[in-house]
Amino acid sequence: MSFKRQVFKQLNDWKSNPSRKPLIIRGARQVGKTTLIKEFAKGYSKSILLNLEKSSDRSFFEDFEDVKTILEAILISRNLSSSDLSSTLLFLDEIQESPKAIQLLRYFYEELPELPVIAAGSLLEFALKDVKSFPVGRVEFLYLYPMNFPEYLEAIGQLIALEQFEQIPVKPVANKVLMNLFHRYAIIGGMPEVIKNDLKRQNLADLPPIYESIGSTYKSDIEKYSSNDTERKIIRHLMNSAPLALDQRIKFQGFGNSNYRSREIGESFRILEDAKIMRLIYPTTDLSAPMQSDLKKSPRIQLLDTGLVNYTLGIQGQLLAMEDLSSAYKGALIPHLVTQELISTSFQTDQKPNFWVREKNQSTAEVDLVIPFQGLAIPIEIKSGATGSLRSLHQFIDSANHGFAVRIYGGELKIEDTQTPAGKSYRLLNLPYYLGTQVQKYLKWFIS
Repeated sequence: MSFKRQVFKQLNDWKSNPSRKPLIIRGARQVGKTTLIKEFAKGYSKSILLNLEKSSDRSFFEDFEDVKTILEAILISRNLSSSDLSSTLLFLDEIQESPKAIQLLRYFYEELPELPVIAAGSLLEFALKDVKSFPVGRVEFLYLYPMNFPEYLEAIGQLIALEQFEQIPVKPVANKVLMNLFHRYAIIGGMPEVIKNDLKRQNLADLPPIYESIGSTYKSDIEKYSSNDTERKIIRHLMNSAPLALDQRIKFQGFGNSNYRSREIGESFRILEDAKIMRLIYPTTDLSAPMQSDLKKSPRIQLLDTGLVNYTLGIQGQLLAMEDLSSAYKGALIPHLVTQELISTSFQTDQKPNFWVREKNQSTAEVDLVIPFQGLAIPIEIKSGATGSLRSLHQFIDSANHGFAVRIYGGELKIEDTQTPAGKSYRLLNLPYYLGTQVQKYLKWFIS
């Protein structure tokens, strides 16, 4: 079973571009990179899949020095002719296993530009340390993440609901159905293997082995991430402790009730970021775009997939009984998932969003997200309740050079013309929390 992914549009754009470069698909393990490219390969008359974890496939790059000879050897082994290379896709899976193959990508671009080449790698950042000369400017990148809500709707066959979801503005009549569908997605998450198994059985009790398998894969990769036993222990500690810290900003020193030093924790977090398993989301104090991350301030943790988080925390059963997930896990679940949804639409960049803070002796303020839009810094608060309780959002608006704000919550779509307690008028776009992937489109509709 394969799922249609939104990044297919970017893949087709790449395919039709006459000056395309070799393409590297980046992302964590088990987000569906191999399945995606195998499905995409069906659009070519011929395709060659090499898995560089296999020594027989890796040997093409170990035995020969130039790409034309390598390609000739590959074609002979597959009983294929060299005619019409433009309709033959070469897919190098698990390319991190061959630093030499990464290095040679530039020569596929320079000497065989007619041949479409796609590579995929889960632990690419670690392999780059062994690449003598990375082909900067000679390759392109696309990023793949766990499946987001619209991809989930298509995967489970809810095409009418997807049609309603994509309408801007969404109709009130569709709100309850979309909210119910989103709740299931929010509980199980977006890992393709989990969704595939949930489709077959539709019983949460059948999913733990899948979550365990995914988690075990990541933990077994620790050997590849770390350089010594202490680092391995710290990484295991972070993987076990990070889900418990979703509702707070973190400090490295002694993280997770440990005795580890700030530098040790920071280095281990960076290893897990390189592996795409978790990220550190830093605040900004800027009130206008472009916004700069303040790396001196405490960050938040963003894990790869909310479903894996829910399973690790053991809260999936509790979530089934909740009508509004805004308060789930100390109010941290929906902000984490909305951030995951926003990140999932960034196919061509690995840039992370920011949240906004103002820290003074007498008062502090924190807005869940702030994103650039048409030169403006748009604040996004993710919470239910009365709009009068949006104290931090109001502080942002009072100081900003515009009067637009977004609240994402467990309610219906609506626009309010209102005021801050200080008297500044502003417009508030209230979005139901299943519209996380649509924020940019709704901002265009709302502001323009």
